[in-house]
Amino acid sequence: MTTPRVVGLDLSITATGIAWCDGTTYTVTTKATGDRRLVAIVSEVSRAVEGRGIHLVVIEDLPTHAKAAGITGMVHGAVRAWLIDHNVPYALITPASLKKYATGKGNAGKPDMAVAAYKRLNREPADDNQVDALWLRAAGLDHLGHPLAPMPATHRAALDAVTWPTTHQPA
Repeated sequence: MTTPRVVGLDLSITATGIAWCDGTTYTVTTKATGDRRLVAIVSEVSRAVEGRGIHLVVIEDLPTHAKAAGITGMVHGAVRAWLIDHNVPYALITPASLKKYATGKGNAGKPDMAVAAYKRLNREPADDNQVDALWLRAAGLDHLGHPLAPMPATHRAALDAVTWPTTHQPA
């Protein structure tokens, strides 16, 4: 079976991490100001997704206490609207579930996530945004039956907390 095409997105107004479907990681930064940053981020997400036959996009969700607050919520809204408009299935993973999947601990720190990427995936992304995006992609691939590395059952249990889309037809 062919490996599904999954993209991981760690959305932020200042530095969005993207793990492309081929595993390449990239950090989106922009000199744009104000709401124009939203346009720049959506443009970069569309570059990673559009026309690539993506089966699933996995996004790190906002922390529970910040569901409706701040500019990061605006980034999420803009990106999700674009994905919906283009019929791209996506899933949201809470930060705690992502950390548990990667490290086994829902309260792991950024260095722990990077060490886990090195040890399990043999990868050293350039920054924390790329580390999270890489793990988001890994979680999506694991959910679809194509794990990037063997993961302990305790780590994989974090995927059970995710509401996955029911279809994974390439967009």
